[in-house]
Amino acid sequence: MTSLSSCPKIVSHDPRVPSNVHDHSHKSNVIFRNLSLPGLGFRNSQHGSHTKMIILRSSNHTESLVDSAAQISDVPNLSCLEAIERLKTNRETQKAKQQFLAMYSSVFGGITTDPAAMVIPIDDHMVHRGHGVFDTAAIMDGYLYELDEHLDRILRKGSLRYWLSVGPGDFQLSPSGCHQPALYAVVIQDQSPFDSKGIQVITSSVPIKPPQFATMKSVNYLPNVLSKMEAEENGAYAAIWLDSDGFVAEGPNMNVAFVTKQKELIMPNFDYILSGCTAKRVLTLAAELVREGKLREIKVRNVTVEEGKKADEMMLIGSGVLVRPVVQWDEQVIGDGKEGPVALGLLNLVIEDMKSGPPTVRVPVPY
Repeated sequence: MTSLSSCPKIVSHDPRVPSNVHDHSHKSNVIFRNLSLPGLGFRNSQHGSHTKMIILRSSNHTESLVDSAAQISDVPNLSCLEAIERLKTNRETQKAKQQFLAMYSSVFGGITTDPAAMVIPIDDHMVHRGHGVFDTAAIMDGYLYELDEHLDRILRKGSLRYWLSVGPGDFQLSPSGCHQPALYAVVIQDQSPFDSKGIQVITSSVPIKPPQFATMKSVNYLPNVLSKMEAEENGAYAAIWLDSDGFVAEGPNMNVAFVTKQKELIMPNFDYILSGCTAKRVLTLAAELVREGKLREIKVRNVTVEEGKKADEMMLIGSGVLVRPVVQWDEQVIGDGKEGPVALGLLNLVIEDMKSGPPTVRVPVPY
């Protein structure tokens, strides 16, 4: 452990950090990268093949950072091969329900089946500026489900998730330094089965995204993440957004639908929310339930919260959940509190459509 007196001089814009810390290694080839935060200062200094990260902590923001004890740790400079080996080791220790079978990257112009190599350049503006769009198409029995619908929108068990980014370039806000766009695609195998068990939802307190952002599937998903976290913290599966007029909008990454006491299947308008491919396909497939007499009508219109909570059935619809029955919204039990026959019927229709639907919704995957 290096003592504080032997550390190189701190360069900081923070006026609390004094400039009279003596540098005893001025003859060495030292590179500094500094960051000062309230109560916490960081400094990296590179000596040969190792980097020293110095963390200065202060228990009182009004005191000088150097009055506190310094914690110093050695961080090695890794070669490309060493970094990849560490990525491999890190991947091997992770336990997840999803397996990443293959990834295509236009940056390296090929496909890799090694999850450790499924990386995106840190200077890609999709990473640090959210400048990119994405979508997901399900794979069932070797067929991509509704691929054309998903592709049109941006220009799981398995699934193909793909991103179109403005590309690598720099860390500026403007994409003018990005030389060419980048495409990434990952084939994912999900170990968890489609679940038809009824779930609980709450009304989200996280502000809904403005329509110009809500109607596109960009990588700016922080509001969606916060909404999902809010639901989980309250023991629910998802949180339901309301639009600016107070009508039911959507979930964090799925559409919402209801079955009224008059046996109408109603879905909120897509004017201010994402036009879900699975939701639109469900509207088509639901015609079969009308023919069977299980539904009387199918409508896309505004839905009030009161009407939604008084419905016989409620469901979430999306490529990840397909059709998931909702049995409780906030404190209100939906219908009889059990999974409804229409939701279960629609789920079966979607799964059957994925397995043996028309060529317009199923694209064979050459292996």
